[in-house]
Amino acid sequence: MNLNQRSAGVLLHITSLPGPHGMGDFGPEAFHFVDWLASAGQKIWQLLPTTPIGPGDSPYQGVSAFAGSQWMVALEPLVAKGWLAAPTAAELAGFDAKQVNYGQVLPWREKQLRAAAAGFFAKANTADQQAFAVWCTEQASWLDDYALFMAIRSPLGGQAWWTWAPALARREPAALAQARVTHAEEYRFWQFVQWQFDVQSAALKAYANSKGVALMGDLPIFVAHDSADCWSRPDLYELDDQFQTAVVAGVPPDAMSVAGQRWGNPLYNWARMADENYAWWMARVKRALSQADVFRIDHFRGFAGYFEIPGSSPDARQGQWRTGPGKALFDAIEKALGQLPIVAEDLGFITEDVHALRDGCGFPGMKILQFAFGVDAAQVEQGAVADHEFLPHMWPRNCVAYTGTHDNDTVRGWWDSASPQERSFAGSYLACGAHDVHWAMIRACCNSVANMAVFPLQDVLGLGSAHRMNVPGVLGGNWGWRFSWDMLGAEPTRVLALITAASGRAPMAMMQLPR
Repeated sequence: MNLNQRSAGVLLHITSLPGPHGMGDFGPEAFHFVDWLASAGQKIWQLLPTTPIGPGDSPYQGVSAFAGSQWMVALEPLVAKGWLAAPTAAELAGFDAKQVNYGQVLPWREKQLRAAAAGFFAKANTADQQAFAVWCTEQASWLDDYALFMAIRSPLGGQAWWTWAPALARREPAALAQARVTHAEEYRFWQFVQWQFDVQSAALKAYANSKGVALMGDLPIFVAHDSADCWSRPDLYELDDQFQTAVVAGVPPDAMSVAGQRWGNPLYNWARMADENYAWWMARVKRALSQADVFRIDHFRGFAGYFEIPGSSPDARQGQWRTGPGKALFDAIEKALGQLPIVAEDLGFITEDVHALRDGCGFPGMKILQFAFGVDAAQVEQGAVADHEFLPHMWPRNCVAYTGTHDNDTVRGWWDSASPQERSFAGSYLACGAHDVHWAMIRACCNSVANMAVFPLQDVLGLGSAHRMNVPGVLGGNWGWRFSWDMLGAEPTRVLALITAASGRAPMAMMQLPR
């Protein structure tokens, strides 16, 4: 994808799609959404991470940086292959069309996947068996460890890997060999699920590309402690002799959080990674590029400098900044893989070294329009001008403009909770009110010089706070929002297409100008 071309897109996670099976997936509704994007002149579909979810159903704390989420595997293709019986209407009747009830949906979907795997291994034709075998061989560098990790972990109820039998935790060859025999069926199940994830995600990407729509992925900078990544290569992380986190990731205290944020992810052993010429990162980026045309790297500032918190500290009030790998990492990856279509998430506490790294790599950063309208009364009295970096007239071309992200309130929700000063400033700048602030923000992003403009679907639909995707720092109740097709009436599609075309991000023909 050419990141310097004017384009627009929509942010919507796969799980937010409609569908009969309790949550969105790679099924027919995903292809329908691609059709809708194309009809509205959108060239980008931005997703959240498609890796396995973790605590709190978060896609940013998964058990693998390489595997795909088993919950995104659609059931319709499995039924079509004859490996799975079609779910009955009675089975589907209790699912919520507006919200993912993870506690209800995940056990049911796992049961379906296990039935499909059993069907595949019992009666798949020769061509499918061969395709599966070839894929397993091609992906062995990460798949073998992941499948074995899950095969051991699942019967233990998800027990953390460092609490396993010491021989397994320390990956003693004899113990691993025995585990492959003991858990052979479970091992094959996880291989099958990942194969289907790749088959289905590749089909969706090919279809999107055929319609002129690029998929934009999301790559969390860190991995979870209880992950196949840490278990398979503990030497690449700052772990002690008992595989515990000597230091963890987070961010220091600020005006928003007096205790800071202690994320708890293990930190990378960057010296060890450098000794291997960043081979792990090369493999991770290569995998990401096989699934998306461009991807965002979350917490990009961590590559310039990251905040190190003692593992024993309950919050982030204790800690220190450490120097990250910098441009050497991206130079090594680019030398191996070619020019990198990366968007740098450069929000939060950003220093000059982060700007220098982003610009040195040529990556576009992110501009969030909601952040632009904070007013400091003292500055106003002192004659300050409107020059906040997130105001559109301050943006460079090489950036991605957003109305908001998955971590923000919706535009309508933001307006409803904004201060009188913020609403007045935004209303003056955007020439809008409560009824049309979402379209005004979308129009401002599109009319800016930013090469790319992306909007959460909730903002296209003008929805309020009840429809936001995530509230950072709140465990539970997040990541569940879903839309339904009746929300996407003709008017939102028409207006989005008009704004996109009028701003040079889609063909002028979409404006249907009078002849």
